[in-house]
Amino acid sequence: MDHITSTSSSAASSTAAKSAAAPADLPQPRQYGAVNWVGVSTLYGREVHRFMKIWMQTLFAPIITSLLFVLVFAVALKRASPPASGISYVDFLAPGLIMMGILNNAFANSSSSLIQAKLMGTAADFLMPPLTPIEQTLAFVLGTATRGLLVGAVTAAVLVPFADMQIQHWWAVIYFALMASMMMGSIGVFGGLWAEKFDHLAAITNFAITPLTFLSGTFYFIRDLPEPFYTLSHFNPIFYLIDGFRYGFLGIADGDIRTGMIFTGALSVVMLWASYQMFRTGYRLKT
Repeated sequence: MDHITSTSSSAASSTAAKSAAAPADLPQPRQYGAVNWVGVSTLYGREVHRFMKIWMQTLFAPIITSLLFVLVFAVALKRASPPASGISYVDFLAPGLIMMGILNNAFANSSSSLIQAKLMGTAADFLMPPLTPIEQTLAFVLGTATRGLLVGAVTAAVLVPFADMQIQHWWAVIYFALMASMMMGSIGVFGGLWAEKFDHLAAITNFAITPLTFLSGTFYFIRDLPEPFYTLSHFNPIFYLIDGFRYGFLGIADGDIRTGMIFTGALSVVMLWASYQMFRTGYRLKT
């Protein structure tokens, strides 16, 4: 009887030991460090793949627009005096067109992606994975910056036959291109989360971004503007982006470069923080 009890106890102990050891043989949850780089890179890749699938619309269309601007203004102002001594109007215009392409496409990428996710009910694709708000912000802003910089690079390559694209200050070209793509990408995130339909995004583009772009010195020196528009232009962040970017190509500026660097850098940080706060609170995503 004691032998049977001992055998039963041994069997029970063996079963318990196997049960305790079993979970170790099962697949364990993925361990992440301080930053979920796998998730960030996946969401970033999704954003890049999204706009590359329709490259005719996202990359080719801005090039056509830039070429049309060059054609129209080159013909219309063929006999006009150059905006600066020794610089043709096309050479002056080209950096502004490149920057305009970066700005518009950076905003369009993140804003359209988020509004589509909300309207189509696919926001769970980036809300359910183990991604923190700062990781979501990082992935979206990097994806939108990639599109903006890619459009800028392709536009610059296409404009080479028409304008002198020699770069005088590489640091200015790189800095202001990065600030433009990050700033407008963050504003696009803000607009995409705020908007409830595409009409809201169209209102931002038509009543804010387009006027600020056209009144920022893209096609002229702002010093030619009458007051009070000349003074007001110095509060326009897009003016500093275009002026600094043009300075990188031509070596001439319409404003103070250091002021432009501080202003655009600070505004980029503020907009990144605002985008992060909207993801953190789940503004119009979780409610």
